[in-house]
Formats: sequence, C-alpha cells, structure tokens
Amino acid sequence: MTTTGRTATLCKAERLHRRSVIGRLFEGSNKSISAFPLRVVYMPVEQDEEAALPSILVSVPKRYFKRAVKRNRVKRQIREAYRLNKHILQEALADKPYNIALAFIWLDKELHSTTELTGKVRTLLGRIADKVCQQP
Repeated sequence: MTTTGRTATLCKAERLHRRSVIGRLFEGSNKSISAFPLRVVYMPVEQDEEAALPSILVSVPKRYFKRAVKRNRVKRQIREAYRLNKHILQEALADKPYNIALAFIWLDKELHSTTELTGKVRTLLGRIADKVCQQP
C-alpha cells in the first residue's frame, strides 16, 4: 500500500495489448507530449472498449539500445515510475466517461537514473491530467 491508502500495482488490464487500439494510437491524429528522454502519445478510449483503467504501452526502439538488457532496463524503469504515479491520471479521469491509452516512447541513446525518469513521468502525467480536466 502507498502512503495514500491505494495499492500501487500494474495489472495486465492496465497494459495496452489490443492491436486495433495501438494502431489508432499511432495513426498521427493523437496528441503527444515530450519531456526528454520520453515522449507520450495518448488518446481517449471508450470505457467499454478497454478496461476501467488507463492503459499503457512502453516502447524502447532497438536503434537506441542494441542490447535487449538495456532496453528491458529502461522499460522496467518507465513501468515502475508509472506504477508509482498513476494516481495523478486516475484522479483526473475519475468523473470522465472515457479513459486514456498511453504510449511511452524512449528518445535518447543514453541510460538515465530511475529518480530522473520518475520525475519526468510525473511531469508528463500531470500535464496530461491538466489537459484531460480541460476537456468536457
């Protein structure tokens, strides 16, 4: 349990896996926000189409890290940072009739510390939550 009383888990229902949703996410008409070394592409998703939680996808291109060990490390860091800070987004979506599909994309050739990535993910989630609150 976290200090706020919520469980901080990242279950399978929170992972984006449907090809149709992933395809629509990367069509080009969706919004994206960057906070180097991460970029987030997001779109609203109907609640009956996906689970009742925001869904995420993490992508670390092979052109940045040839070795799978490094790619997996970065993906693990991003998932952990999201897991600890997802409450920011969940609180903003609590009264909305839709959810959000997110794709975290890595943009750098260097590894970064976990604390730095946690700060970047927190910043990105806060900016997305602000934009979601502005929409009807």
